[in-house]
Amino acid sequence: MCLALVFRMIQNLETNKERKFMDMTKKIKKIEEKILGIAVELAKKGEGALFVIGDKIKYDSLIKQKIQKFNIFDNGAEKILKSIATIDGAIIINTNGDILGYGAMIKKSKPYVGYGTRHAAAVTASEKGNISIMCSEEERKVKIFKDGKFIMQMDALQKNIEKEIPKVASFLESIGAGFIGAIGVAALAPALGIALLPGVIIFGVGYYAIKELADHLKKHF
Repeated sequence: MCLALVFRMIQNLETNKERKFMDMTKKIKKIEEKILGIAVELAKKGEGALFVIGDKIKYDSLIKQKIQKFNIFDNGAEKILKSIATIDGAIIINTNGDILGYGAMIKKSKPYVGYGTRHAAAVTASEKGNISIMCSEEERKVKIFKDGKFIMQMDALQKNIEKEIPKVASFLESIGAGFIGAIGVAALAPALGIALLPGVIIFGVGYYAIKELADHLKKHF
């Protein structure tokens, strides 16, 4: 087999890998947009909830699963999600958008000083590349966790906050582990964050990182 043919085969493999990665990124972004929209609506009403998106989530079911498994993009799925979201425990969603469980207890959830069990579950569940989206009933905020870090907060009462959801989802899928590694896990106070968009706060980063993110959002929106 000539070197040119081998090189072409390697190029095709790399292209296929890149294509699959891009397809997966787009799919997860759509899932995040869908769940963020539901989370904002719940938070506006002062209802608490926890959604976890990923394929490596360790959990136990707290209640009998009476609802058959469904996908978040199925007809009528949004109504079902809103009804089961306020049940104690988390809703578990894989990267295809399938609901794997609800009323779930996150295994080995670590205590989170100054905050309740939902915050602790959200941080723990977001490890290993998962994303946790939490509604805080008292604050009327949507809090977003990734790779074990609290990275963003959306004010559900901010005017037209729903319009910012695609930008937030785009941001979530554009940041890397190095960026998240610079974020302090204890940075839960809004005073420690910087406003990225109206009603959206990002935590633990400096001016140049914010500028880079803002430029990224301008290019894509």
